[in-house]
Parts: sequence; structure tokens; C-alpha cells
Amino acid sequence: MRITAIISLHQVSYTYDKLAETSILSSLSLQAHSGEFASIIGASGSGKSTLFKLMAGLLQPSLGEIRLHGKPAPNRLGKIAYMPQKDLLLPWRTILGNCQLPLELTCSNPHYTTIQIMELLERFGLAGYEQAYPDELSGGMRQRAAFLRTLVTGQELLLLDEPFGALDAMTKRGMHKWLLELWSDLGKTVLFITHDLEEAILLSDRIYLLPSAANEAQGMQEIVVPLPRPRHYEQNYEPDFIKLRQDLERRLHAQTSN
Repeated sequence: MRITAIISLHQVSYTYDKLAETSILSSLSLQAHSGEFASIIGASGSGKSTLFKLMAGLLQPSLGEIRLHGKPAPNRLGKIAYMPQKDLLLPWRTILGNCQLPLELTCSNPHYTTIQIMELLERFGLAGYEQAYPDELSGGMRQRAAFLRTLVTGQELLLLDEPFGALDAMTKRGMHKWLLELWSDLGKTVLFITHDLEEAILLSDRIYLLPSAANEAQGMQEIVVPLPRPRHYEQNYEPDFIKLRQDLERRLHAQTSN
């Protein structure tokens, strides 16, 4: 049985300046399948956030094509849920009000109701904070609220751009456990940008390594993560996990040192 590709990129290139000699992204091809978790890694400046903006429809490719469910999708805006690096919670709205925002923007046939959002707030560890404002919450709680708001869009594909990058190590570890449990229950397709190699291995089915600007000719690399699920932190110390991390480190070093 063939696995459905929720999104696929075919030889996509992008440059901010049409007269520029080099592209930010050049001839990239990748796909995300239904229900999988895939991470995007790469050196700083390799275009990871730009790639997500292209997928979400905030930018359009200079060359190549982006497809949703196998069909050309020039108008992707609003069809993919996108959570940028900062939580972007509106400071003048309560946590409940922030999470209700997608309902207000898509009034017809909403995927979630306020009652369902209240239930999700409890599941996300935010019960009792419905009427709190963002500046009253910890960093981890703000990220959970931002993720809930992303989920309430009802989209099958979620783009998460370094959602835990600003969190301390212990908070991040708790967020990993929480996200793994939540993702397995929701059945969503997730593309996840990170600089943390252990994070990428722990969470992902596949990892895409973007080429650096100096090594565009090397092309995108795809690494399958063969570790069994469910995942847990004890796997970080197992030989297969350590070997995979070492392989990723070598690949990154090879790109940045050439």
C-alpha cells in the first residue's frame, strides 16, 4: 500500500533577489507522509525557516513546485498550520482567547469548539490558566498554549519551527515527553525544525539535512531513524542512538567545513 504524501516539494528553489547569483534554497525535493514526524536540521543560514514559509504559502518558490496530497498547490495559505519560533501569543488576550483565535478567523465549519478547547487546555496542562495572560505563564506553558492554538486550526500538517529552542534543558525534556505522547494520540503529520540533534533523533521518523549555502551541490540528505516507538529518554544512551547522533554530527561537520 502506497503511503500518502501530505506535502511534497519538487526541485524547489528560492531567492529573495532575482538578480542574485546564489539561491537561499536550491533544487530541494522532499515529502512528508501522513502521520509521520520528520525533522529539518542544517547549519545556520541554510534556509530552514524560509523552507517552512514556502510550505505555508507565505512565500512562493522561484523555481519548482509544491504539492498537497499529490496535487499542485499554488495557494497554500491557510491550508497548513504553522507555528513560528516565537509563540506570538497576543498579550492583550487571555490564554483561552488566544486559543480561540482560529475559530474567529474560520467562522464557517470550525474544527474545534470552545468546549473542546477547554478540554484540550486541561490535556495540555493549562487547566486553571484559561483566564491568565501570556506574561503570567512560564516559557513551557506559553509554548503549549501556542501549540494548542496551532492545533485548533484543524489542519492535518503542522509546521513547528524550533518550538523548544528558547527553553531550558529540563523544561525542554518535559516538552519532548509531552509532545511524543500527544502526537501519537492525535495522528497529525509534523515537520519540525531544530538545531538539537538529540531532539531530532528522539522525535523523528526521518530527518532531512539541508545543505549549507557553500555546499548547495551536495543536495538534501535524508536520514531514516530506525529506533522503535514509543520513544523515551533512556534511548539517548543506547548504542544505536549514539551511533546515529555521531553520523549526524559527521554530516553537519562535512557541510560546514568544506
